[in-house]
Amino acid sequence: MAFGVKREELRKWKQSVNRGEVAIITHFWLDERFPGCDSVTKVGCADIEKLSRWGAQYGLKPEWIHNDPRFPHYDLFGDRQYEILRNEGEWGQIERFILKQK
Repeated sequence: MAFGVKREELRKWKQSVNRGEVAIITHFWLDERFPGCDSVTKVGCADIEKLSRWGAQYGLKPEWIHNDPRFPHYDLFGDRQYEILRNEGEWGQIERFILKQK
């Protein structure tokens, strides 16, 4: 279940992904398969090769890309989510979703 993201934010993320930009969006998310995680960050880009190169700098493997036909993306959780958002300067998302290193 996803919540805590505004429709306009999602629209902008989708547009950026479709333009071949690396786009980052975080939202609250609950899934019993991932206990202790209450948010997810999606890093998307329609250019899979570009997304793969972006992920490589953080040790993300290309096979971890969710190959959604419209919005390919990585899903980030926990410490990795926090570290990548911090390195990308996404302080607004860190503060909004009360993210911290565990």
